[in-house]
Amino acid sequence: MAESSTLAQTIRDIVQRHQKLPTRLLQILREVQDRLTWLSTEAINVVAEELGISPAKVRSVAEFYSFLYTAPRGSYDILFSDNITDRMLGNRELLHYLADRLGVAINGTRADGRVSVGTTSCTGMCDQGPAALVNGYALTRLTKPRLDRIVELVNAKTPLEQWPREFFEVVSNIRRADILLGRHFADGAALRAVLKRGPEAILEEMVKSGLRGQGGAGFKSAAKWQSCRNAPGEVKYVVCNADEGEPGTFKDRVLMQDYADLVFEGMTVCGRVIGARQGFVYLRGEYRYMVDALKATLQRRREAGLLGAAILGDASFEFDIDIHLGAGAYVCGEESALIESLEGKHGVPRIRPPFPTTHGYLNKPTVVNNVETFASAAKIAVEGGNWFASRGTAESKGTKLLSLSGDCERPGIYEYPFGVTVRQVLEDCGARDAQGIQMAGPAGHMISAKLFDRRICFEDLATGGSFMVFDQRRDILDGIRNFAHFFVHESCGFCTPCRVGTSLMRDLVDKVHTGHGTRADLEEMRKLGQIMRVASHCGLGQTAPNPVLDSLDQFPESYERRLRSTAFEPAFDMNAALEQARWLTGRTDPDAYLDEEILSRAMP
Repeated sequence: MAESSTLAQTIRDIVQRHQKLPTRLLQILREVQDRLTWLSTEAINVVAEELGISPAKVRSVAEFYSFLYTAPRGSYDILFSDNITDRMLGNRELLHYLADRLGVAINGTRADGRVSVGTTSCTGMCDQGPAALVNGYALTRLTKPRLDRIVELVNAKTPLEQWPREFFEVVSNIRRADILLGRHFADGAALRAVLKRGPEAILEEMVKSGLRGQGGAGFKSAAKWQSCRNAPGEVKYVVCNADEGEPGTFKDRVLMQDYADLVFEGMTVCGRVIGARQGFVYLRGEYRYMVDALKATLQRRREAGLLGAAILGDASFEFDIDIHLGAGAYVCGEESALIESLEGKHGVPRIRPPFPTTHGYLNKPTVVNNVETFASAAKIAVEGGNWFASRGTAESKGTKLLSLSGDCERPGIYEYPFGVTVRQVLEDCGARDAQGIQMAGPAGHMISAKLFDRRICFEDLATGGSFMVFDQRRDILDGIRNFAHFFVHESCGFCTPCRVGTSLMRDLVDKVHTGHGTRADLEEMRKLGQIMRVASHCGLGQTAPNPVLDSLDQFPESYERRLRSTAFEPAFDMNAALEQARWLTGRTDPDAYLDEEILSRAMP
């Protein structure tokens, strides 16, 4: 009874710190789990009671996010990044090695409750893998000697703060800088510019700049700000989308880690232009390691008069920023799903219209922009729209940050003016033998070597900012299979075309990959992909078939060499399905196996 009372009081204290706001539900659940390692029914009931909402709602939110657990986990929860670039670096061997050394099954918890070992989709550390998370904090450049040391630390119950700091080191790897990363910026310069010239003039500079959303969609940023500014209502919001969940993308990680002042300043400028007083940074859960540093930066800006009330001494200029940490849901990178998550709900995309600029957070006008977009906006406020527009192409102004990983000598961040060719980027990063590139993450597009002279810009090859390089040693279908499994895991499950379509596509890819596919299966992939593109509720389902459809066109040989000569082979393998029954009954004799010839004659 005393233990139950203590648990309840702990949760009440956490909820109280969040002012008993249901919109803070995700943050509350994260903190409760940090204290208890998982979310028990009792804990969920106490949270529900304190917030005045139903336990069913709290549980449904807890079960939606992959970093929240409603079943016991180990005190040390280790999740290996299972992105294709980590696989290229040998993560699977390291995963099995660690599990064996710790005496725990993969995706299981050791009997003593000390440690759990599993996988997660991507940690955003593609340039310094193999990577993993331990209790949400990034581990980089894993090797067997490092894993040996981790085994010792876990078995000795050593607190994370006493683990070697180099295990958690995250470097930025900026390989090429241009006007965004390489030009000096003084804190407060953009805020002084907006105070001196006025919001209307800064908005005009945004129009001149031609800045487009850098998350990949490419919507005109000035038009979004203008729409929100003109929307009725006194209460408005600014949201920075730092939930870069596309495997292979890590540019926003570098901006938030090394250029946070620039991002926060861009958000504050936006707040002044549209008339908002509150901003949020929605930071992906995998970047938990930088939360304390970001909060410290925000506090420093408040103390310097660059954030909070009466910014730079102007009583009419009020704007503050709060950090909201995600919990492992790729779909929350979509702006309306992100807003739902900010409100303490499932991250399920909304039906649009209405759009966030008129009906966003708490149904109020809201600007949602990418990290890179806000950083660029701060520079534009200082240097002017024409300065920014002097770089790039006719329809793609300024520069683009690219995350390079995979088979290249110098992975990291590269900044180029829009219009650079794929070939130039590959030469600069040392990708000398590339056969293909997956651009903009799994939801983007795969291109073969014959397209390397195409340009990176919205008129040609648009990208949210990632290049995953596959050299001639790689089997492209290995990557496609990884992407297909990724989309099944990350579907929010709201609509049938995505929920079922991703599973069917995964099964078809697996069938071909294991040597059981036929030409009929390839045609089925194409048909299924087209259905998903036109019928899915949001961008996740609409873009999920891209890797398969692109690779069928660009790398047909990867499929052809695995095909059976038969016109049809069932996806269901009866003998394989009976394997568990044979194991349970100890049957290994020939009569326990079905005759394949008889089975084939029985098929219609």
